[in-house]
Amino acid sequence: MDGVMQVQSRIAEIQTRLLSLRQTTGPSWTAAASAAGLTGTSTTTADAGGSVGTATEAAVVSEAQKYLGVPYLWGGTDPAKGLDCSGFTQLVYGNLGVDLPRTSAQQATTGQPVASLADARPGDLLFFDHSSSRAGIDHVGIYIGNGQMIAAPRTGETVSVKDAGTPAVIRRVLPDQATTALASGGPALAGVPYADLFTRAANRYGVDASLLAAVASQESGFDSKAVSGAGAQGLMQFMPATAAGLGVNPLDPASAIDGAARYLSSLKNQFGSTEKALAAYNAGPGAVRRYGDVPPYAETQNYVRAVMSKARAYT
Repeated sequence: MDGVMQVQSRIAEIQTRLLSLRQTTGPSWTAAASAAGLTGTSTTTADAGGSVGTATEAAVVSEAQKYLGVPYLWGGTDPAKGLDCSGFTQLVYGNLGVDLPRTSAQQATTGQPVASLADARPGDLLFFDHSSSRAGIDHVGIYIGNGQMIAAPRTGETVSVKDAGTPAVIRRVLPDQATTALASGGPALAGVPYADLFTRAANRYGVDASLLAAVASQESGFDSKAVSGAGAQGLMQFMPATAAGLGVNPLDPASAIDGAARYLSSLKNQFGSTEKALAAYNAGPGAVRRYGDVPPYAETQNYVRAVMSKARAYT
């Protein structure tokens, strides 16, 4: 979890430096890019699970975000100078160990076809035919989900988040095992019920998928219909008032897991540690605020130890 926060912090730091320089070009941009650690020689990145150089959906999105704010440059392949659309996609994937051809037209023949935007996954390549004077693919971007992509658009603009629009072609170039691993929760969550939901919610809110799975195991034994004597409901054992406040249906696994990830992320931001966040999840935020730490309740202390132990086992 700490590794995830470090990655997100690094992305935010780079974005802050680059976005303030969106209109910067020439030598001053080169200096700014160098100061931000962006050169054409980068070969590794950290994905949402903290591993290095691993081509997964989350890793592609995180790597693409590193170059937000880089100026568009026709023929550009070096982020210290500028990138064009296919130079950008080639760089992102190359940093993750996946070789792509140089031009968007060539890249549009790689990987496997995806039927429509509704079937697209983060990391897929979206291709467009924008030129009325010349038929064929002439633009490419990296899909990041929710109908959006990251792309290097045109002269005068920068690498930025754009609406995906209506792609002419969609291709999936991630290795099959990378997509399969993410969809199943990866090796760490292999065989765990609802692994895909834990992984997606974890990526969405910056928490650890293993921690979410551990909470579900401790709370309900992965029983989505569980109801406690105190009235807590579902997989993540939300009390009705808490569920209502979060807009969660506690008996729906997808809704419950999403709400738990969002809630745990908020608690960790509030209290500054995973242990205190878990204590607040169990005993309530008021108890943690009152004691300034994990409350001296045997139930809560045992809960925190049990969840942390299970999370380490899943990891």
